[in-house]
Amino acid sequence: MRILVLGGTRFVGRTIAEEALRQGSEVTLFHRGRTGGDVFPDVLRLVGDRDTGDYAALRQGRWDAVVDVSGFVPRHVGQAMDALGDRVGRYVFISSHAVYARTGVGPDSDEDTPRRPPVRDTEELSDDTYGPLKVACEDDVTARYGSRATIVRPGKVAGPHDPSDAFTYWVRRAARGGRVALPGRPDQPVQVLDSRDLARFVMRLLADDRPGVFHAVGPAEPVTLGGLVETCARAAGSEVEIVPVEVESLPPLFPLIRPNWPSQQRSPARARAAGLPATPLAVTAADVLAWDRARGEPPLGKGWSAQEEARVLAGS
Repeated sequence: MRILVLGGTRFVGRTIAEEALRQGSEVTLFHRGRTGGDVFPDVLRLVGDRDTGDYAALRQGRWDAVVDVSGFVPRHVGQAMDALGDRVGRYVFISSHAVYARTGVGPDSDEDTPRRPPVRDTEELSDDTYGPLKVACEDDVTARYGSRATIVRPGKVAGPHDPSDAFTYWVRRAARGGRVALPGRPDQPVQVLDSRDLARFVMRLLADDRPGVFHAVGPAEPVTLGGLVETCARAAGSEVEIVPVEVESLPPLFPLIRPNWPSQQRSPARARAAGLPATPLAVTAADVLAWDRARGEPPLGKGWSAQEEARVLAGS
């Protein structure tokens, strides 16, 4: 299978490209050429820039499928589709759970849950616009490709090479052991999907030529935030004591802490029936820990430093 990945050198796109190559597909990467130059040295690369609208490199060639992990605003998706025309078979758009309405949503909501109204009059990504912009992108892909369109809406994705630091924070923190400050309720549900499961699922959808909309959530068994920290500790061979804490000011998007619990309880039933695999959370945690240590455990951009957490624990 000939697969074009729009953005395939950082995390989700990189993992999808790795899986496609592992399965023997012929992969082409379209990216800006600024990062990931040492990744996939033998893969054909097409250079362009979504921000400036440079999709000229896509005006030649033919692919059985395109996997779009780089479309965040309708212009990105529209210009890519204009350049590709009908020279692709299936168009898989990687969307987000942020497309869903934030109120009136029950636990274990499915793919038919009402979405937020689409937004097209801005390209500024914020908490208020990210989801509605993704809604507009979804609509445009479906309008252009019809039954050749597939929409995948991942929850929190974790795995090696994750730049978000959200899951990595808890993996690294649990590995240190001891008293762990948790600025939330331990019984908060969380859904973490192994990036390699997402990649395998995308490849299954392509192999089956399957249209539709699918949640991509994990792990295999429901887990709470406290259970996640404990699982990470077991994977690291450490012991932890979870200490719920209250703080006056919590950094925005503190790793995995969310007040809107229904957003952490999407149903995986449709995706599981279509072949979404389920890597045990302990395996994901162990692999992220090994990757983090191999890269030298650089400073994280989210969560507390050891000193900040110590101050929080001292005041609890």
